[in-house]
Amino acid sequence: MNKTDILAVNTLRALSLDMICKANSGHPGMALSSAPIIYTLFSRHLVSDPKHPTWINRDRFVLSAGHGSALLYSTLHLAGYSVTLDQLKQFRQYQSLTPGHPELGHTPGVDATAGPLGQGIAQAVGMAMAEKHLQFIYPEGERLIDHYTYCLCGDGCLQEGVSQEAISLAALFHLNKFILLYDKNDCTLDGPLSNSSVEDTKARFKAAGWNTLEVMDGNDVEAIDKAINLAKTAKERPTIIIVHTIIGYGSPYQNSNVSHGKAFSSKDVSKTKENLSYPYAEFEIPDESYSVFKETFIKRGEEAYENYIKDTEKYKDEHHEDYTLFSSLAQNDVRQYIFKNAPSYDTNYANSTRNESQEYLNLIAEEIPNLFGGSADVQGSVMTKVKKFTDFSYSNPKGENINFGIREFAMGAIGNGILLHGGLRSYVGAFLVFADYLKPAIRMAAMEKIPSIFLFSHDSIAVGEDGPTHQPIEQLTMLRSIPDLVTFRPADAIEVALSYQEAFSSNNHPTAIILSRQNLPNNEHSSLEQARKGGYVISKELKENKLTLLASGSEVSLAIEIQKELLSDGIDTRVISLPCLEIFDKQSEEYKEECFNNPYEKRIFIEMGKSDLLYKYAKTVYGIDTYGLSAKAKDVIDHFGFTKEKLVERIKKDFKDSL
Repeated sequence: MNKTDILAVNTLRALSLDMICKANSGHPGMALSSAPIIYTLFSRHLVSDPKHPTWINRDRFVLSAGHGSALLYSTLHLAGYSVTLDQLKQFRQYQSLTPGHPELGHTPGVDATAGPLGQGIAQAVGMAMAEKHLQFIYPEGERLIDHYTYCLCGDGCLQEGVSQEAISLAALFHLNKFILLYDKNDCTLDGPLSNSSVEDTKARFKAAGWNTLEVMDGNDVEAIDKAINLAKTAKERPTIIIVHTIIGYGSPYQNSNVSHGKAFSSKDVSKTKENLSYPYAEFEIPDESYSVFKETFIKRGEEAYENYIKDTEKYKDEHHEDYTLFSSLAQNDVRQYIFKNAPSYDTNYANSTRNESQEYLNLIAEEIPNLFGGSADVQGSVMTKVKKFTDFSYSNPKGENINFGIREFAMGAIGNGILLHGGLRSYVGAFLVFADYLKPAIRMAAMEKIPSIFLFSHDSIAVGEDGPTHQPIEQLTMLRSIPDLVTFRPADAIEVALSYQEAFSSNNHPTAIILSRQNLPNNEHSSLEQARKGGYVISKELKENKLTLLASGSEVSLAIEIQKELLSDGIDTRVISLPCLEIFDKQSEEYKEECFNNPYEKRIFIEMGKSDLLYKYAKTVYGIDTYGLSAKAKDVIDHFGFTKEKLVERIKKDFKDSL
């Protein structure tokens, strides 16, 4: 390693320590151990233009071990991104561009939000899948998309289960342009890695079908460079480069877990700089360190961007329609394609909303040219099969249907990664009860403000014989509680159509669509336009509204049956369908009160799930606050009292003094 490399690496280390020390918060251990890795990657390999940080054909870099953010921000600063020295000094402070963990859309040069360990790996796999798929859906597609996806992870990332799920899929799909850089410093927060893992990581990746490379000295830039070059020659497999490093390198806490999350004092920083033979003061950066990035990373990126623009101008002339399509889809906005042909509905027809969902998914696939998704081995149950799609695979990278296998968490994170790449619209499917497995990925999509679509079927105790392990109770409440996630539970075909329209119209938030297994009637007064408000009067009272019945999904038609039965006893009621509480909550108070048409005390919410959240809308809630049971669906529903007869009897009893 020459003097310039040594100086630049130590500049990254020193800057990171200065940031952490000033903030009195952060993770110096990885910043010190990984600096040679990230320096080698940026100075010798990564292709990106800091003046155009969202250029679609740039190499992607995901810092899966997001606690090493100080190192990333230091690198972005030297690499010419709009991350100023003043912003470095504001590390982890209010409204700075340098938050505690990298955040997409907040800091220029950050390709994914990261921090929850392991998710960065899975999101990077999604990016690599998108790169491979896009190449094959356009003529001469490699002229539009041809880049590498790099990810830097640590010991903790590889302990998280989601990493193994993603690792398996990366090998299955032969993502040869995905390179995982592993900072193996053999330390975690609580102590040495041996406290919690003795696995042979190299053997693990070989068994999964990866190329495995090893760098024994994590300070050897030339060895790291050689390994990356070798990884880039891979034709069929993804590559892991295991780099043996020393956590907290050069510091008083070298090779100790203490350095993982301990904010160094100024004395600690001075001692570390002394050990590294780095004579510069706090936040002082030698010109040579700026120069090396300018002459390597910045120059390479500018040239690559200019060449890309020139070639795509030629491509535009040669494949005008394809280029126009590619450009229009680059930012994930597909609103112009949605439902060119308005769907029709038959109110005399009953079907499960999962079946209706499949109909609309197939309709969407005819209209949106960049759909790319699948399910967690439940294609035939969640109904995510698209007739015109073929399976995405190594031999068929043009395929649009992804067989994720039984890997719900990785599926969600990979779907996010596909969207982060740009140019494709992803969707994923699973049973609602297993939304628990996807929850961290759903939350990540909401934080990243990306339009991920999560299709969940088997929405209630009506699952029946599969019993309490497969009958969702609290999952709908969980989804509704996630900020910036919009959750639809449609009552029939009309509301399914609304759910799809809204989901694919989104450009800045994820959507969950909750679907029934059992058949539901198309309600006579369902309204696509009214449903856009999240809630509306689906069945009005005959003369005088004495009680307002609120429901979503399958319980809407049940509420309408109850309404008819109560009316025969002289009790006039109104039924409100609430397919989306988040949208309904945003309506004016006047509109909401107009819908309710009754005070809080005279409203009943009927839903076969956890009741807590629903008391916001009605004083009386008929829900389920225990787990389900195994029996035929009709017997389970009867056991929990969600039949017309039992609910009518209950309403009469509960409101006998006010009716």
